[in-house]
Amino acid sequence: MPSVQNPSKIQGISLKSIALQFGTPVYVYDGDKIVSQIQALKDAFSGVPLKIKYATKALSNISILKVVRASGGGVDAVSIEEVRLCLLAGFLPNEIMYTPNCVSFEEVQQAVDFGVMINLDNLSILAQFGQTYGNTVPVCIRINPHIMAGGNAKISVGHIHSKFGISIHQLEELFAVIADYKLLITGLHVHTGSDILDAEVFLKGGNVLFDLAFKFPDLKFLDFGGGFKVGYKPGDVTTDIFEVGSKVTAAFQEFCRQYGRELELWLEPGKFLVSESGYLLVKTNVVKQTPQLTFVGVDSGLNHLIRPMLYDAYHEVYNLSNPEGNPKRYNVVGYICETDTLAADRSLSEISSGDLIVIKNAGAYGFSMASNYNSRLRPAEVLVWKKEAKLIRKREEFDDLVKNQVVLDL
Repeated sequence: MPSVQNPSKIQGISLKSIALQFGTPVYVYDGDKIVSQIQALKDAFSGVPLKIKYATKALSNISILKVVRASGGGVDAVSIEEVRLCLLAGFLPNEIMYTPNCVSFEEVQQAVDFGVMINLDNLSILAQFGQTYGNTVPVCIRINPHIMAGGNAKISVGHIHSKFGISIHQLEELFAVIADYKLLITGLHVHTGSDILDAEVFLKGGNVLFDLAFKFPDLKFLDFGGGFKVGYKPGDVTTDIFEVGSKVTAAFQEFCRQYGRELELWLEPGKFLVSESGYLLVKTNVVKQTPQLTFVGVDSGLNHLIRPMLYDAYHEVYNLSNPEGNPKRYNVVGYICETDTLAADRSLSEISSGDLIVIKNAGAYGFSMASNYNSRLRPAEVLVWKKEAKLIRKREEFDDLVKNQVVLDL
């Protein structure tokens, strides 16, 4: 029988039937998994006024955003385009946190015009904000706590060499800007990185906010960021969100007691909400034997899933067409003119041309980081919602590649 860890169905719908109906490659998302992850966070942090701000960059399809909103979540947007997507998905402006990095002040002004919560991490932009708005528009401050944390250097964002946040060593300058323009600071934010296991890391970041908060009398919330680790490999250690929730809740409650009133606690999960919901279904084009390796060449590659190449990320794969075949060792590779190994030296049920291969944990930073490299087309996206497979993004066609090109008559 197929392993329960390697599903052949989502909500009773066969993955094979989805591949047959919508073609391959195709991203498939289990809406129930997203809903259950949101509920798990609510349960883990039930002792505080929690606001979940889903990190839109993980997977920004409007239908996925609608699932988040239907489950009681808000959103964190890092670009003005993400803000607009969230508004299209039905979020109210006060449900959207805008956390830009190295953007123009004109983009910040657009976000203000939309009425969303502004979260700034740059002293010069903060000064321009003060010159323009004074205390008429509330603002949140992103602090860099100088804490090294995260599963990969590229996703560790709270250390001293990071471009993110206002350094805790620049507090004197920060207070001067705030005083000069009488800024209305209603939130403080910290985010140290992704794939964080230890509750103590969240508490370290939280303690930075707790210490600072007493200098800001008008706060409405403290934002602890995100970074919960999910499992990619069999036996992976993952974040115990109930342990994190218990410890952070106790510390937050004590802080609020000392602060003199109850604030909201905000979290910004991205990968935690959508990673495990996603599957990338691909078809085997060729099985290529060489003197040392057997390659499984599929109809996808780094243009659709760049994480293995960018982060050395591990994604489980399995043969959906022949789950009980004799195990053999393979390198699963893409069709891109570049080394694009999706899975190296894996023991998989024997694979033949035409077999369907499933890549797991493809919900986060899969389609959202996809490209048209090699002039390849981006795949369709399908959401399984209430036991129905629904197309939520059409597969690109050749015309999509050229529609914005201006062809010169030479």
